[in-house]
Amino acid sequence: MSFAKRAAFFSVLVGGMALGASMAHASTDSPFDLPATFSTVFLSPLPVEGLATDASGNLYAAGRGGNPCPVYRVPAGGGSAAVVGTLPAPCSPNGLEFDAHGDLYVTNGADKIYRLTPNDQAPPLGSLFASGVPGANGIAFDARGRLWVTDGGTGQGRVWRVAQDGTVVEVFRVQPLASDVNAVAGPNGVATGGVGRDARALPPGSITFAPGGRSAAADAGSLGTVANGVVFDREGALLIADTTRGAVWRVLLREDGSLRSRTDCDAAFPADTLCLEALLVEHPTLEGLDGIALDEAGNIWGVANERNALVVVTAEGAVREIFRNPPDPTTRLRNAGPLEFPTSPVLFGRRLCISQTDVNRRDNAPATAGEVGPTGPVVSKISCLDQPLPFRGVPLPAR
Repeated sequence: MSFAKRAAFFSVLVGGMALGASMAHASTDSPFDLPATFSTVFLSPLPVEGLATDASGNLYAAGRGGNPCPVYRVPAGGGSAAVVGTLPAPCSPNGLEFDAHGDLYVTNGADKIYRLTPNDQAPPLGSLFASGVPGANGIAFDARGRLWVTDGGTGQGRVWRVAQDGTVVEVFRVQPLASDVNAVAGPNGVATGGVGRDARALPPGSITFAPGGRSAAADAGSLGTVANGVVFDREGALLIADTTRGAVWRVLLREDGSLRSRTDCDAAFPADTLCLEALLVEHPTLEGLDGIALDEAGNIWGVANERNALVVVTAEGAVREIFRNPPDPTTRLRNAGPLEFPTSPVLFGRRLCISQTDVNRRDNAPATAGEVGPTGPVVSKISCLDQPLPFRGVPLPAR
């Protein structure tokens, strides 16, 4: 079933929730029933989130908090990582993606996007490509070389189109779970308590209430991310991971980069907010969905950071859990790995690799267990699935 037909079918079933729930384990003999084990290929002294791969299968990630921030290349066949570029401080890099010419683009969570040509002999300092994209997070090129960027943890769901000259245009917004009507700004800058369902992914702790609403301590570290990882499918639609909702949106675009999907269905949100009919699938297995990648059969591979899990939305619309950390037999915690708050998957051929930031949240709490930890010499890592995927990954950038 094509994505277009599947999207229409999902809309009849209220955004795919009924179908996702009923088909999650519909098959007992499936190419997705593989024994998943992982091998670590890179241990980083700095936090890394985004992950990219070049035409040779090498992996690229950028370390946060350096001065400057290093961009690493991890050889496809194994071996020592090399610094192939840097980003000017202050820097908190998120998504990475190559263009058709071999230049690497890196989003910096403040409001900037940098560009560089990787070089391990003389690592260049990234040059500013675009600014005015607050929270810049997920990143993907369309078939015409335009860059699409999500706003990540700002919670507003904005998606921008960036022209090749760096001009930034907000095209639409993914609908948050709650509007900002009557909302109160939390300590992390994300508004909470507006009209609608205000679901939050909180770090470990207890929820307390102060007079007039939540206390600052209760909201500290909460997330309202509804526009995160992005990738284009073979039909030119933009797929967007919705972290807080546990969902994937499928947004239709015209060849000139303008929006085909409907907006302005709810007056409580800004007029460029998507209607819920663009919600492709929503499912509890996808809670915490961060980065996503597409294979040639149309399956969407993703990592659910809140659940320390690898998941897939199949081309037929089933939601499958490929792997989730097993619970410790004594503590029953799922924080000991091999997944430690996974954030970004990439596919090269039938190989799947995942970056992991080891954030202290939900299934990964406390983050002190496992291979990496917040106070050790290595704080994040990249791991690859030992087993080949049943289908090859779609080559990027989109063609």
